[in-house]
Amino acid sequence: MSENVQINQGEINVKFNGPTAGKLTFSDLGIKAEDASTHGGFLRVVFDFEGIGEHHFFKMPTIEVAYDKEVAETHWQCDFNKKTIIDKMDHHGKSTVILLNRKEIESLEQHHENKLIMHAEFPEEVLIDLDNSYVNFFK
Repeated sequence: MSENVQINQGEINVKFNGPTAGKLTFSDLGIKAEDASTHGGFLRVVFDFEGIGEHHFFKMPTIEVAYDKEVAETHWQCDFNKKTIIDKMDHHGKSTVILLNRKEIESLEQHHENKLIMHAEFPEEVLIDLDNSYVNFFK
């Protein structure tokens, strides 16, 4: 696996060391069950693509987050290199799918820092389903 996971207070950091093609579950990324709770209803995951080398993004980069129970409205925001690229409300369910605009991400890429930060605000604390949550960034 070419990813490294660090847990900081209220934040999961996933550092990609190279572009890994296809779907990667949160379990595949190395996120552990004890880190998968949304303390206070908040989730923040940083996907760090700095220094991954030659890569091509998937035609529609995707993040799917599944959780252990149905919840009402959740708020999702994704920032790439400090620019908000997604800001949406998701209404009622046990998972959320976030489809990212590949061309927008590519236009914001830099030679040094390339971080995608996903913020989620749930109406209550939930447990993230690591085996059914995934990312698909690269082809």
